[in-house]
Amino acid sequence: MHAVEQTSADYQRVAEAIRYLEANHTTQPTLDDLSAHLHLSPFHLQRLFTRWAGISPKRFLQFLTVEHAKQLLAASHNVLDTAYAAGLSGPSRLHDHFISIEALSPGEFKAGGRGLTIAYGVHASPFGDCLLAVTERGVCHLAFLNGGGRDAEIAALQARWSHATLVEDAGVTSAVLARIFPAESTATAPALRLLLAGTNFQVKVWEALLRIPAGRLTTYEEVAQSIGRPTAARAVGGAVGANTIAYLIPCHRVIRKSGVIQEYRWGPTRKKAMLGWEAAHTTGEV
Repeated sequence: MHAVEQTSADYQRVAEAIRYLEANHTTQPTLDDLSAHLHLSPFHLQRLFTRWAGISPKRFLQFLTVEHAKQLLAASHNVLDTAYAAGLSGPSRLHDHFISIEALSPGEFKAGGRGLTIAYGVHASPFGDCLLAVTERGVCHLAFLNGGGRDAEIAALQARWSHATLVEDAGVTSAVLARIFPAESTATAPALRLLLAGTNFQVKVWEALLRIPAGRLTTYEEVAQSIGRPTAARAVGGAVGANTIAYLIPCHRVIRKSGVIQEYRWGPTRKKAMLGWEAAHTTGEV
């Protein structure tokens, strides 16, 4: 099995483990209970988590507790303001590559992508199968397949870019995906470009999200504060939910101030998996 496909298959087991623990949290299941549910020996469960996240199941699950999330929120307080002060108002550093962004003009946004050619493909990723779409101006869509599967996500892409020309071309998108989820970290990778389609307010929120470092968390209220709209936390939540470029625009790093990890366009289980995976990769434990 190809390494990326193996990682994607591992994610499915990890997601199943998270769902099991959520459903049975009142009984505090042990790792032996989890192993039995997944039909794996404790040894193979350990190997699976180590292959996917680089850490033990026990350590990974500790990253997903409300207590840990609250500690991380406290440590990350005003992380967006700090990023602005550090001069990250331009292209923002995300993981091991740079992101540069371009937003459609209001006229282009209203025209639904008329005149654009969008190449798309479905691929395996560390967080399950995803639909990636790119234009000459940058990545315009990255969505994880949910219950509706491939056809539903392609239909959603077409609806969002109603007047663009869509062409299935996995050869083009696979090269871009390899830069999004590289096999090895590299500091010399060229910038990834994103093409954003949204209202002025949405784009402003998405730009703010790009300033949240991997392994950190923030709240809807702090995002609202950072963009100069301190009373607009609810509207920020709407803009976060409207993001269609998953992972690269890290809306998964915004949570409730209570520490509860819930809302996510591609499912709360995937959000928890992403946060645990990022925590493992930013604590020096991998």
